[in-house]
Amino acid sequence: MFGQKAAHAALASLIILQTVMLGALYAGVPPHPPESTPLFGMAPFLAMAISLAATAWIHGGGNSRIFAGFGALAALTALVSFGPQKYFDPAIGEIWPAVVAGQASAVILLISIVQEMMRKPIQ
Repeated sequence: MFGQKAAHAALASLIILQTVMLGALYAGVPPHPPESTPLFGMAPFLAMAISLAATAWIHGGGNSRIFAGFGALAALTALVSFGPQKYFDPAIGEIWPAVVAGQASAVILLISIVQEMMRKPIQ
């Protein structure tokens, strides 16, 4: 169904979405993410999420453990910013395009990883 190209497209989408949100945070352009949450500062979290996606991208897909691990982490960290909980955010009317795109990208990436793992064992 999905393949390496889909995984790379999903990673590119997550990198772009999170970079734009980080830029909006720094520039103070609404709607921007909050500066901090009870658990962490948003800028360092977004930087980490972007770096996970970039690391997965660099490791190229296929059935490597490095790609599977970093790709899954990239998808899961993206869902902190773009997950289903955002539908209850008061700003959903302004952020829904990013939420939908982030969710779709995370799901496609996770499906791509699972399909590749099922096709042949991870090495």
